[in-house]
Parts: sequence; C-alpha cells; structure tokens
Amino acid sequence: MDPWNDISQQIATITQRKFFIKEKRLLTGGCISQSFRISNGTQIYFVKLNSRENLAIFDSEADGLNEIQQSKIIRIPNTICVGHNAQSAWLVLEYVALHSEIQSSAQKLGTQLAAMHRITAKQYGWKRDNFIGSTPQINTWSHNWIRFWQEKRLSYQLKLAAQNGYGGKLQVFGERLLTELEHFFQNRQPPSSLLHGDLWQGNYAFDSNNNPILFDPAVYFGDRETDIAMTELFGGFSPAFYSAYQNDYPLDSGYNMRKIIYNLYHILNHLNLFGNSYRPQAEHMMATLLAEVRS
Repeated sequence: MDPWNDISQQIATITQRKFFIKEKRLLTGGCISQSFRISNGTQIYFVKLNSRENLAIFDSEADGLNEIQQSKIIRIPNTICVGHNAQSAWLVLEYVALHSEIQSSAQKLGTQLAAMHRITAKQYGWKRDNFIGSTPQINTWSHNWIRFWQEKRLSYQLKLAAQNGYGGKLQVFGERLLTELEHFFQNRQPPSSLLHGDLWQGNYAFDSNNNPILFDPAVYFGDRETDIAMTELFGGFSPAFYSAYQNDYPLDSGYNMRKIIYNLYHILNHLNLFGNSYRPQAEHMMATLLAEVRS
C-alpha cells in the first residue's frame, strides 16, 4: 500500500492546511530508513520511511527530539507527526536546508552542547527505552552509573553479539572487562547529563544562520563524556568545537581511557548491525583496556 496519501492526509490534519505532494525526492545518507524531501510547491517536509514494524523507532526518535528541544539550547527540527498504515511507518519533520560549518558555528556547537550537558536528571537512564540505530537501547533508571553502563550498554551488546555468532576472544575479553570497569572510574559517579546519545558527524549540521542543528538522537541521561567520546569515533569534530566545549565545561581526568569504554558500545553495536568487519576493532579496544588494568 502506497503510504504517501496517508502521509499527506496526516500532515494536513496536524497542520490544518491542505497538503498534496507535488514533488518527492529521495535523499541519501540514511542506513536504517529511507529519507525523502516532499513538497506541495510551498510547504516542504522531511520524511523518514520504513516498514510498519519499525514504528517504535520513529516514535522514540520523536520523543528524543522533543526532550532535547525542551532544553531550548540547541536547534532541533520540529516534529510534525509520526504515523503508520498496514505496511509502512513514517516520521515527518520540519525540513531544514543544511549548511557546512564555519569556525564560529563549530564554536557555537561546542558551547551549546556544554550547556545542554548541564541539564541533569536524578538518575541515569530515561523515561523509556529507545534505539541506537535499529538496536534496542535499554534505559531503565539506575542510581549507579558503572552498573548502568555495565548492564544496559556493554553486557547487552555482548549478549547480542553472542546470539549473532560472535564468540571466542570477543566474549572472553568482554567478560573480563565487565568485571574490571570500576578500575576506570574509581567510584566516579558523574552528573546525569542530557545526552544526544548518537553524536557522530552524520547527526549534526548547521542552518542558514550558522546555528547548530541536531537530529537522529538516541537520548538518555548519563555521563556527558559518552557524547564527547562519540564525536571522536569516526573522524572527529573540528578543533574549534572541542576548544569551545572544554572552555565551558572541561572534561575530567581519565577521559582518554573512559572514551574507549564508551566508544566500545558503539563499535559492538556496529558489529551487531553491520557485521564482522567491526570485530577486530572491538577486540583491540577491549585488549587496550585490559592492558591498562594489568599495568
């Protein structure tokens, strides 16, 4: 069943303006869902489209966008609607023309992210589970950060990896690391900061006024270092971003080892989503951490 009539009708109902699609263009960049730019000639929207069983991904993404938007710090595309029919699910967002960064916009991103990270909760987790890519992300509230990261992040991904057939050294190293996590924290219980949760280069840009804009979040409250660690994972952000962030909210000592722990979560997730090519990287990260414990 073609979803576009249903999408048009839902947009019209939500906005209380007639909407008939005159232009629809497939966009590049998404690896989980298809993305489209649709227009009736005057109004333009961004649409993410997937199969009906992926509705929960879009529903939790809309909640995450709203959580960040409530902070009133960093721009987030407005959510228009989430919907589905018998075959398809969709998320319709405000369409924003994206621009490349300049030094001042990168600095603004660092400053604004530091301010967002100062928004805190009393526990670690979130009001609901969501997704990291298409993998469920468990956000049950916890008072203990180390236990949260051990059980809801690394252990969960290692169990998925075992179910996917990744055993051997990966599991042996993983089990050892889980028992040694406290070595890297020394009872450190960081503030429970509002996190984007999936902050790599593909999930931020800048609008026409050079204001940062974030999208595709995997929101929860936790150690702010997890967001900063992920910015370094796939090539890194600009020096201006890091300088501005550190100026406003300096990172704690020990970050350079903890960032490996935090990025291991994402590499294990990539292993579970995209296959064996990520296994050597995951094993190397765990070996590096275990060597630090033994030193």
